Amino acid sequence: MKKAMPGGRASSAPLLGSDTEPTIFEMSQSGRRAFQLRTTGVPALPLDQLVPREHLNPTHVELAEVSERDLVAHFTRLSHRQFAVDLGAYPLGSCTMKYNPKFCDAVAGDPGLNSVHPGAPAHLTQGWLALLCDLEERLCEVTGMAGATLQPAAGAAGELTGLLIMRAYHESRGDQRKRVIIPDSAHGTNPASVTLGGYEVTTIPSDERGLVDVNALRAVLGPDVAGIMLTNPNTVGLFEEEISEIANAVHEVGGLLYYDGANLNAILGVVRPGDMGFDIVHMNLHKTFATPHGGGGPGAGPVAVASHLVEFLPGPKPAMTSEGTYEWRTPHHSIGRVHGWHGNAMVLARALAYITVHGGDGLPRVAQHAVLNANWLRQRLQAVLPAAYDRPCMHECVLTATGIKHNHNVRALDLAKRLMEKGFHAPTVYFPLIVDEALMFEPTETESPQTLEALACALEEIAEEAVVDGDRVRHAPLTTPVTRVDEARAARQLVPTEDAAERV
Repeated sequence: MKKAMPGGRASSAPLLGSDTEPTIFEMSQSGRRAFQLRTTGVPALPLDQLVPREHLNPTHVELAEVSERDLVAHFTRLSHRQFAVDLGAYPLGSCTMKYNPKFCDAVAGDPGLNSVHPGAPAHLTQGWLALLCDLEERLCEVTGMAGATLQPAAGAAGELTGLLIMRAYHESRGDQRKRVIIPDSAHGTNPASVTLGGYEVTTIPSDERGLVDVNALRAVLGPDVAGIMLTNPNTVGLFEEEISEIANAVHEVGGLLYYDGANLNAILGVVRPGDMGFDIVHMNLHKTFATPHGGGGPGAGPVAVASHLVEFLPGPKPAMTSEGTYEWRTPHHSIGRVHGWHGNAMVLARALAYITVHGGDGLPRVAQHAVLNANWLRQRLQAVLPAAYDRPCMHECVLTATGIKHNHNVRALDLAKRLMEKGFHAPTVYFPLIVDEALMFEPTETESPQTLEALACALEEIAEEAVVDGDRVRHAPLTTPVTRVDEARAARQLVPTEDAAERV
């Protein structure tokens, strides 16, 4: 902690907007400190009298020595290089990266909510339990389900929870099932969750319309099928028009329908998964209800179920007593805990605030405007980036850069990289896998017509650049601090340290 790193810079204050930013170690100057402790008057003692010798590090840890001013400026400049939903359009298809209302943050900042420990007993947390019960009831109304759990801490955790409920239900009936069916356009977490749930994956193809091939589905159904995992609208952004037929076919063999809630934003308040025939629904609160998105947590992926599965929900869960108070209660056939504590409760509070402030009439408008925005973008860009399926989409549109690639040797990845220099976050690329050179845009309902117009103009300009100056697009971005990286090598040989350049 005492020694400055060698090679300290003569100046530790780079110009604002500079293409390069020194590492904190390059800014280090011997003797500088970012903190100052007041004088206590207590006589100084040798370090080995304050900390047992066996716990002392025999060598000095070489940390950067910088002033508080330079430290704050350094990390603030770095933060300005990160794109976020508060900075501009984030049309990341399938991930629903929409603006997080600050009103919901203010609600979560209430001391009456955030000063309560997750482990406090029920009689001291009646307000929180009432809030959680209220949220569960609202989520059941939105999905058409009979009961829900708020325990899963993320969407993928919700998937696994739903599959464990599916397994417990079949086992309670003495029914040993082996397989779960997944369409070829499914989210990548679906097959992983199926495997973790102890089932085998059976993949079925999409038809020429981008929907589930019902004949292919019927061909793989049998008494060993535990269920099917679907999202509707599907991952291509299209509504599964034959969902009732799909539900009946799966139910006929004793299977359950699992709804991947990644695309719930498209139908919010308009149609419910329960009315389509689904038995289990997970919800990504960061997608549909605009809570902070991911980054390792805290997140929330509640799971709602039909009446015949309520007793299998994880426990304990908040419930109202006959006296009108609240307690923790475990369902009779509960699969047990899937999350030790409600440490992510602030996310749940934000979601309830979002639902409440929109009211009954506001939630359908969320879905309607999201669908309208996606279709406007699809129509506007059809001349340069045609839709993978030439039909109205739902909340997201999947476009293809196949023509630009074949004619000008510019790929979807190149377009996405160049778009970053235009002030927009890139869309999802190369997903779903069934679409060649896919670009998946999800503008969400939070983007204005002016923002969509600017995004469309930027993409049209890039498409023109691909014709007249293909190298500029192929080598983009050229104006960012970090340009092209080798994605494959970075994923396999990542060295996230200050001396990464020396170790490559």
